Amino acid sequence: MPASWTSGNQNGVDLHIDPSRRSATDLAAALRAAVRDGRLITGAALPSTRALGADLGIARGTVTAAYSQLAAEGYLVVRHGAPTRVADVQQLPQARLAPATHTSSGPTAGWTFTHNLLPGLPDVSAFPRDAWAASIRRALATAPHDTFGYPDRLGHPALRRALAAYLGRARGVLADPEHVVVGPGFTAMIALWARAVRSYGVTAVTVEDPFLPHLHRAVETAGIDVTGAPVDHDGVQVAAITTRGAVLTPAHQYPLGHTLAPTRRAALARRAAAHDMQILEDDYDGEFRFDRRPVGALQALAPDHITYGGTASKALAPGLRLAWMVVPQRLLPHIRDHAAAAGMPVPVIDQLALADILDTGAYDKQVRRMRGRYRARRDALVEAVAPLGYDPDGIAAGLHLLLPLGAGGEPAAAAAAKRHRLGIDLLGRHSITLPHPDGLLVGFGAPTDHAYPAALDALVAVLRAL
Repeated sequence: MPASWTSGNQNGVDLHIDPSRRSATDLAAALRAAVRDGRLITGAALPSTRALGADLGIARGTVTAAYSQLAAEGYLVVRHGAPTRVADVQQLPQARLAPATHTSSGPTAGWTFTHNLLPGLPDVSAFPRDAWAASIRRALATAPHDTFGYPDRLGHPALRRALAAYLGRARGVLADPEHVVVGPGFTAMIALWARAVRSYGVTAVTVEDPFLPHLHRAVETAGIDVTGAPVDHDGVQVAAITTRGAVLTPAHQYPLGHTLAPTRRAALARRAAAHDMQILEDDYDGEFRFDRRPVGALQALAPDHITYGGTASKALAPGLRLAWMVVPQRLLPHIRDHAAAAGMPVPVIDQLALADILDTGAYDKQVRRMRGRYRARRDALVEAVAPLGYDPDGIAAGLHLLLPLGAGGEPAAAAAAKRHRLGIDLLGRHSITLPHPDGLLVGFGAPTDHAYPAALDALVAVLRAL
C-alpha cells in the first residue's frame, strides 16, 4: 500500500510513495505530482536531503538525485547554503492534457460499430506470423554489421532487388533495383511522388473522380492543383486528362471497381509520351483478381513516364508501413532529393524480413491463400444481397464492392448503419467535383472468418431498412 509522509516544515505535504519503490525516480515523481496539483506551492521550502532521507528511510544520495532531477526540469530551485524551494510554476496545476478524442472520416464518424465492413481493409488476423518471425530470425542471423548503421534513404538494396524480381514476375512491371524506392506507407509515397513531380515542373495533377480523398489531399500538400477526370465502366476517360500529371488506379479503380480498358491504356501511354507526362499508377490491390488472372501493370507501356506504386498493406498488414515505387529514370533524381529531406524512416529489419518473404516464395503463398479467402467472402456477400435486388458494380477483385443505391439513399443507409452498428462507407464522399449516383461501399476483408457472417447479417438488415 502507498505510504504517506508529511514534512516537518510549515508547508506540510503528503507524499504517496509505495514502500516497495524508493528510488530517486519514484521520489521525483511523487514530488513532481505534488507541485503540479498544488500541494507544494511556489516558494515552499523542502526538507534537507538528510532530513527527508531519514523521514522516508531512504539514502540521502537518493534524495539528492531526486532534487537535482527536479531542479533540472524547473520544478525546484536549489541554492548552496539555502533551503531547496519550489520554483515559480503556478501554471503547472492548470496544465492538463485535453481528453483524447478519436474521429473517423466517412459515414461512421461519431459512432462506434461492432461489425466492420469498411472498404480497403484486410483481415489482419491472417497475417503470416510464423513466416514473418522466421524471416526476421534469418535476417538477424545473416545481416552484416553495417546493416544496423544509417540505412539507404531509398530502401535497403536486398529489398529493392527482391521487389524488382517479384514485381516483374507477378505484375509485369519493368523494374530495375536502382529504380525501386521503399517508404513508410503509400500515403507517404504519394506525397513524395508529388513533391518530386513538382520539382520536375508538373503544377497540376488529374485524379480519377471519384477517388480517395486523403490521397488527393496528399498531392495538394505539395503545392499542386488537383482536378478530377470522370470514370465510367471502361475506367478513367483519358481525353479528360489535360494536365501533365495524373494519379490513377487502372487495375481496379477505387472506388467504382472498374478496370481501365485496353484501348484507353494504349491511349494513355501515347498521351504520356507525347506530352512528357508523369503518372503514378496506384496498384493497391492488383494481386487480388478473382475471375481471371490479374491485369498486368500499366507501367510497362510507358516506363519513362509512369511510376508504379504498391504496398504490403493488403497482402500482409497495414501496420508494417511498407510501400514501394518503381520510378522512371528522369524522375529519380527528384525522388532522391526529396526522400533525403523527408528521411523516409523504414526499419531496416522489416525491410530485410520482407525481402526474405519475397525471395522464399512465402509472399506468393500468402497472396494465393488470401485470394481464395477473399473470393469466398465476396461470393457470400453477393449471394446475401441478391435476394434484396442488389447487383454489385465493378469487377470481381480487391477487398470491396459497390452497391448502387437509389437517389438520396446514402443518408438513409448511414442512419441504418448507425442503428445496426455497422461500419461502411458511402460513394458520395469520394467525389472530387462531379456529382455521382448514391452508392454503398462494402468491404469484405476486415472481419475475421468467424465474425464475417454476423457482419453480413447486419448489412442485410441495413439494406432491408432502405
